[in-house]
Amino acid sequence: MILKKTLLALTVVGLMVGCGSQNTDNTNQSTDGPETTAIKDTTAAQQQGVIQFEESAFDFGQVKEGDVVEHIFKFKNTGTAPVILSQVSASCGCTTPDFTKEPVLPGKMGEIKVSFNSLGQVGTQQKIITVSSNAENRVTTVQIKGVVEK
Repeated sequence: MILKKTLLALTVVGLMVGCGSQNTDNTNQSTDGPETTAIKDTTAAQQQGVIQFEESAFDFGQVKEGDVVEHIFKFKNTGTAPVILSQVSASCGCTTPDFTKEPVLPGKMGEIKVSFNSLGQVGTQQKIITVSSNAENRVTTVQIKGVVEK
């Protein structure tokens, strides 16, 4: 009985290996040679957007508790492909970002508007805004900082 199961298993494996190699020979034929594929890959890699902020930090100075501080971070796409911001998040619930939703074409500007609500945030503040995108610099940050007085 064990001999029959072993023979059956070997037969199945032999058929699978035989069929697999036969399909590989027929389905992986391409009109492009290795040189053409390498050129296509290199060209695609060179086509990327790049986010370049006008400023990476904004100091709002001193404000009274309860004041709302707003600032717009502007950036330029200095790359060769459109940049799409996929997510913009703040390090604290007191800070709310709003950002350009449409693709930012090469050479064009986009922006991230940040609102900081200082209610309950007395003292020195530093809030980090994390920007995720399809750009060459996939994740980057900007920050707002200042002092909230009671």
